[in-house]
Amino acid sequence: MKPLVPIIMGSKSDLSHGKAIATALIGYGIDSEIRVASAHKAATYLLDLLAGYESDGRPKVYVTIAGRSNALSGLVDGNVASPVIACPPYSDRFAGSDLFSSLRMPSGIAPLVVLDPSGAALAAAKILGIANPEIRDAVASAQGAWTETIITDDQELQEH
Repeated sequence: MKPLVPIIMGSKSDLSHGKAIATALIGYGIDSEIRVASAHKAATYLLDLLAGYESDGRPKVYVTIAGRSNALSGLVDGNVASPVIACPPYSDRFAGSDLFSSLRMPSGIAPLVVLDPSGAALAAAKILGIANPEIRDAVASAQGAWTETIITDDQELQEH
C-alpha cells in the first residue's frame, strides 16, 4: 500500500504552511491530504477523521499544524498508532512563545516537533522510508543533491 501523510491544520489560516509540506512530500513520492480539524472547536470531527485514517491500513505519518495552544498535536498523537510530527507556524505576534505548547506535552503523548515545513516533510519521508525502499531512495537522492550543492559552493568560493 502506498503511504500517506495526512496534514491536519487547526484552521485554514495555516494553509500556506500545509501546502509547503505537501509540496515537499511530492519530491519524495509521498501522497498527502490537507485537512482542517480543530482540537478545540471540532474535537468530535477530528476524532472521526482520525478513525477513518486509522482504519484504512496505509502506512502513515501525521503532520499537524497548529499555533498558540497546540492541543491538535497532542490530541492526534493520543489517538493514533502512527508517528505524529507537529509543525507549528511561528508567530511574530507572540514572539515565538506559543511554540512552547508544542514542546511540552503530557506523559504518554509524544509528537515530534519540526519547525520548518520542508524539514517536517523530510522527517515524515525518513520515517516512511524505513519500510519503503522507494521513499528511502528518494531521501538519499535529495541528500546527495544537497551535498553536491555544498561542495560546488565551496569549490566556487575557493576559485575566487
